[in-house]
Amino acid sequence: MTVRQFLASVPRGLADLLAKELTALGATEARERATGVAFSGTLETAYRACLESRLANRVFLEIARFEAASADAFYAAARETDWSRHLGSEATLACDFSGRHPAITHSHFGALKLKDAIVDVLRERSGTRPDIVLDRPGVRVHAHAHGSQITVALDLSGESLHRRGYRGAAGEAPLKENVAAGVLMRSGWPDLAAAGAEFLDPMCGSGTLVIEAALIAAHCAPGLRRDYFGFLGWRGHDEALWRRVREEAKARCLATAAPATVIRGQDRDPAAVRDARANAERAGIARWVSFEVGELARAAPVSREPARGLLCTNPPYGVRLENLEAARAAHRELGEVLRARFQGWQAAVLTGSPQLGMELGIRAARTHALWNGAIECRLLRMSVEAASLRRPGSLAREQPPPCDTPGARMFGNRLEKNLKRLRSWARRAGVSCYRLYDADMPEYAFAIDVYHTVAPQEQTWLYVQEYAAPREIEEESVRRRRREALAALPAAAGVPRDRITLRTRRRMPRGEQYRKVGTQGTFHTVLEDGLRFLVNFEDYLDTGLFLDHRITRARLREAAAGRRFLNLFAYTGTATVHAAAGGACATTSVDMSRTYLDWAQRNLALNAGAVKTREHEFIQADCMEWLRDGARARERYDLIFLDPPTFSNSKRMEGVLDIERDHPALIDACARLLAPGGLLVFSTNAQRFRLEPALAQRYGVRDVSAATLPRDFERNPRIHHCFEIRPA
Repeated sequence: MTVRQFLASVPRGLADLLAKELTALGATEARERATGVAFSGTLETAYRACLESRLANRVFLEIARFEAASADAFYAAARETDWSRHLGSEATLACDFSGRHPAITHSHFGALKLKDAIVDVLRERSGTRPDIVLDRPGVRVHAHAHGSQITVALDLSGESLHRRGYRGAAGEAPLKENVAAGVLMRSGWPDLAAAGAEFLDPMCGSGTLVIEAALIAAHCAPGLRRDYFGFLGWRGHDEALWRRVREEAKARCLATAAPATVIRGQDRDPAAVRDARANAERAGIARWVSFEVGELARAAPVSREPARGLLCTNPPYGVRLENLEAARAAHRELGEVLRARFQGWQAAVLTGSPQLGMELGIRAARTHALWNGAIECRLLRMSVEAASLRRPGSLAREQPPPCDTPGARMFGNRLEKNLKRLRSWARRAGVSCYRLYDADMPEYAFAIDVYHTVAPQEQTWLYVQEYAAPREIEEESVRRRRREALAALPAAAGVPRDRITLRTRRRMPRGEQYRKVGTQGTFHTVLEDGLRFLVNFEDYLDTGLFLDHRITRARLREAAAGRRFLNLFAYTGTATVHAAAGGACATTSVDMSRTYLDWAQRNLALNAGAVKTREHEFIQADCMEWLRDGARARERYDLIFLDPPTFSNSKRMEGVLDIERDHPALIDACARLLAPGGLLVFSTNAQRFRLEPALAQRYGVRDVSAATLPRDFERNPRIHHCFEIRPA
């Protein structure tokens, strides 16, 4: 068979393991990269990689490589490929573009150029063109630029291979399946399983580690339960070869009557255990694993023979302030259980907070960095034996009590001063949620917001966001100041520890700012300008109510009477509620997230008595795509609110949104939707934002940033930029 060139992408930190895995699957000349492995092989090798790789994200087949110094040159070179060999005009198509190119600085634009080249070639040959479908297209084509050199490839996987097909919506877990498999392979589980060693995850959640451990032990290909691959709609697909590869993999799995070991999961949460059992059933390995409800303290080996096994787990880390202590206690308890009952076992603990590993009281023999999505983690590998034991948390306990330090007292004094000043202002202004502190003392880099809730109970909460420290700041200094600040908070603000939530706020790569980080599902109701809004302190990186837009929302409410209102990047619909309460005759809210649109509808329903508008439309769509394509035939709007994220690259959108680069195109598209005399309100939180000067020549532009800056954000005047834009 013909030898071809492929690239398999992989979570950062696992490329060396993927290279070995691909070689075992028949790949040759495997060459590691930071987030992937380039290799040579036949189509059978690629099919096996898509079906059997436990680590890869995607598998790409290279079909063209060329130099293109400009966008036009890229389009022309992409047209040189005989696309009719790969797809017909009846197929569905999606295109992606990545990398750094001297002329194509926006991946969305690069993807459009690639799509245009493919579509134009096929239309010229057949008179028709393929439809563009972003979700599960028949063929997905990817172009990657390294300078002016561009590689064009088919995405044979179609969607990320970590989606095995067994995880249900109710059991969604933060640990990706291929990262879990990487943890197991890095920890030596394949050899341990072959030798009959036990496996236990005592904090299993929805069972990802347990299920992946069983799939490895039973030699079951992880892709056997998938019903979609990117090559299935490709004209070069060899159905007979694929059927043989799949049947061989299925036979290997069926040949395993049962793994020669005991594989168990345990969790204190009955709902998590139910989800884990359902996931195992969907994965087809329920007969090989067991899950039980149980406290961590009860965890113990099954076998009474000389101990040998692997305890592998991904413990929780703190979100609320009291959960920091709970996470520390969980690690400490895990260490106690390991030392007491698992002597002779191997332990592998994946944590997003390496310092919590100190609480285990077991010295790590190896530490590995790896990434679960955008989150950098540490895998601690330990042998539970006398020589590796040490005093739990010894380094942390050498620190003085943080609440008694001068820094803690100084920080507490600043909070009390701010609270005294802002509390009286908030009471007079009728403001129930406000920013109390925003890195007023640079060495204590936190943003602290006060939320007074009215339901389900009248309570005061603190939402604490820690700004990630620069790399040059010593880790121990960051930890010490965090301990001091968190120790001073309850007394200084008069809020109990169990109503203080902590987040670390860092620059999120690839549009992760709205990523879900929890599953508590607990909502609280707060008041703003007589309206009610739902907030969530635990499950998202933001609460659902942007406090710095308080005045902006009030201005929209005043301007909305009798107007048709459009809310783009609507998020939780707070601006829609204000416009509806102001008397808008109709509202349209557009957002890519169904979760946030549902949240927006709940906010609207919560204010049924105050809302005068009865005509509301909620559209789940990529706003950029909607503006460019879907909005052309739509009605015009009298008032538009455009508040995009600074950067976004959701898996459901084609390309990247970079607001500093893309705001002129967005504003132009919105202006085309404005009715005569209409108003566009454009806002962005990009700190160094500069409005494109040419826009002021096309439109009437008024900078209202200062006028929309609330008093509690005066310490950070760049918190947002806001403009009122009218057709010239």
